Amino acid sequence: MTSKALSSLLIGLLLAGCASSPKPSTTQDVTQAEQPVEAEIHSADPRDPWESWNRRVFAFNQTVDDWVLRPVARGYQFVMPGFADRAVSNFFDNLSEVRNFVNSVLQLKGEHAVVAAGRFTYNTVFGLGGLFDVATAFDLPERPEDFGQTLGYWGVGSGPYLVLPFLGPSSPRDVTGRATDGWALPSAWDYIDSPDRYYALALNVVDTRADLLDAERFISGDTYVFVRNAYLQRREFLINDGQVTSDPFTSGDDDWLMEDF
Repeated sequence: MTSKALSSLLIGLLLAGCASSPKPSTTQDVTQAEQPVEAEIHSADPRDPWESWNRRVFAFNQTVDDWVLRPVARGYQFVMPGFADRAVSNFFDNLSEVRNFVNSVLQLKGEHAVVAAGRFTYNTVFGLGGLFDVATAFDLPERPEDFGQTLGYWGVGSGPYLVLPFLGPSSPRDVTGRATDGWALPSAWDYIDSPDRYYALALNVVDTRADLLDAERFISGDTYVFVRNAYLQRREFLINDGQVTSDPFTSGDDDWLMEDF
């Protein structure tokens, strides 16, 4: 696996392994009252015409998470002091500011580009290489941008919802965006020599998964549907800079999804 492929792993397994799938009932007889509920859970969504394929891949990704990623993340969270865990997250977030800057320029978002450049400078110089997020204290909050968002900004449609092995939730547009961010755009990862780059990428995956352990308690019902909705709403939130259409899924207490997912 190349370093670029391993780096894209963290994007998918953030969501794909947040909780275990509901276990099928062992009872063979289903009452008439229960049948509409089952039909509703598995009803076709116009955004997800490949649902049958996606569910199978989603189940595979969850198996990988159940047996590998989640146990490692729990062990990491157990042995890692809180301040050190935060420092690791800050370090990797700082590396992503290069991507944020380039895509902000491509989207003609001058203010976002200035913020990304400022965050990288402040956190690298005054935050000990990015271990401390001093830029937020200077009123420079992170504004994530990627090439999938850039394509959406210029009118490229998302296409159907798609779940990929290991990479997790995506879409044709976002697959193109990930490939472009990974292979075409300059990245701070390029300045980390091998094999240290592979160690750093693996640490990034585990750290990101550990940060999502607490979010598992919010997942209810059909895990596949919940993750699909969370991903699609999150992408809409990012592409439209926080301006999303009114939807019960993102109202009230579910606003945390737009920030954390």
